[in-house]
Amino acid sequence: MDLSKHLRYFLTVAEELHFSRAAAILGMAQPPLSQAMRRLEDELGVTLFDRLPRETALTAAGHALRDEAREFLAAEQRLRTLMSTIRDGTLGTLRAGVPPETPAAVLGELLRRLGEQAPGLDVDLQELTTAEQLELLAAARLDVGLVHQPIDEVDLHTGPATRTRLGVVLPRTSPLAGSSELELSDLAGHGLVVFPRATAPAWHDHLLAVCREQGFTPSRVRHARNPEFLCGLVLAGQGVALDRESTTRREPRVTWRPLTGDPLWQQVTAVWPRRSPHPAAQRFAALAGEILASTATPPSPERATGASAPWSVVFHTAPGV
Repeated sequence: MDLSKHLRYFLTVAEELHFSRAAAILGMAQPPLSQAMRRLEDELGVTLFDRLPRETALTAAGHALRDEAREFLAAEQRLRTLMSTIRDGTLGTLRAGVPPETPAAVLGELLRRLGEQAPGLDVDLQELTTAEQLELLAAARLDVGLVHQPIDEVDLHTGPATRTRLGVVLPRTSPLAGSSELELSDLAGHGLVVFPRATAPAWHDHLLAVCREQGFTPSRVRHARNPEFLCGLVLAGQGVALDRESTTRREPRVTWRPLTGDPLWQQVTAVWPRRSPHPAAQRFAALAGEILASTATPPSPERATGASAPWSVVFHTAPGV
């Protein structure tokens, strides 16, 4: 039995929970698909579907196999990709994800230096949120990504991390703008403009937890995916924002103030699969770490003396690297 083929069939049926629709998606008739699922059940010694008169449902074994099948097929795809690059003697295509807010200068320098160090490497650079990158990495549809920490690093290598200090984005007309730096508790009573939780759930939850711990529970939360929209909501009185100083560069009507003690840092790290990694993934991670660190915002003049830098670089040594 071709296990990979049968698992692909199974995942389609498990997604649709309807044999006729699954057969249409797979471009085959329903009877051969039903027979293939029976053979898979016989091979594994379990029942995968409850075949009811008006619906199809997964059994406990079916639910368990759905997760394992995805992982099995992803690992198979990574292995095939790795073997083809070795066979052809080329690095092939590197599918890389970057956060939507990544500066153009960083992207240009990263592609330029990759071209110098890995001639012939085709880089497919994709604008993706942390959550999207992790999903695609798990499905072997992405080779390396730049993500916002914290994340679950199981089954992933991590590269050097760049940490950028966050401060308060607020209108220049706000009374709070008269202070050289702010406590999070100074923001009490204000709303908060922040990135959607779905884009980086763990980082979103950490940011709000630090706010609550230090006396700031937002009166309401509004979401913004890009700096322009974030600044627009701030100017519209929807709340203050906690973001990087660079966010305010293109909008003169807003300003940025550091937080006392620097309690919030945005950390970006390159990650790639431990199993069957792309040969160029680690090189991409190292270069991205170097470039992000070199282009990070320098300290503002009022904090240049006796203050901590707005960024730092932390190197992770993954086992087996």
